[in-house]
Amino acid sequence: MVTPNPEFTKEVAAAGGSSALMCFQCGTCTAGCPSGKETAYRIRKVIRQTQLGLKEEVIGSDDIWQCTTCYTCVERCPRGVEIVDVVIALRNISVHAGKLNEGHKKVAQNLVAYGHTVNINDKVKAQRKELGLPEVPPTVMANPKAMEDLTKILKKTGFDKLVG
Repeated sequence: MVTPNPEFTKEVAAAGGSSALMCFQCGTCTAGCPSGKETAYRIRKVIRQTQLGLKEEVIGSDDIWQCTTCYTCVERCPRGVEIVDVVIALRNISVHAGKLNEGHKKVAQNLVAYGHTVNINDKVKAQRKELGLPEVPPTVMANPKAMEDLTKILKKTGFDKLVG
């Protein structure tokens, strides 16, 4: 039996997803969603579950991690629902509940470890060199001071612990 949590919609609103309640389930978001065309992802379902207060079903599902944040749904929504904001709010709630999608977790862990979301291994360095590029891209990885600053920010915000 599914138990609705009436406080969940308030939690989502407080996290930045207040427009979820404006959705009247027309399906325009799902019809235009590039992720939905390639996967079983249906943002309309996620929004409805959110409206109904089905917290465990929403944050325990991989569905909220399927969104690419392309904003197609937002651009097409006749009610002006900020769907991507709702998805981001749901992801944040999920992460704080300890339910981070493994793929996203790996990317976040790379950011903490390397200052870059993709680990630049020896093979990538060789490919970059072959292309006439510096072995390490001109990101935080190539700038020790920037890496130090990023590490401070990640620790101060608790991000490193969230994804650790």
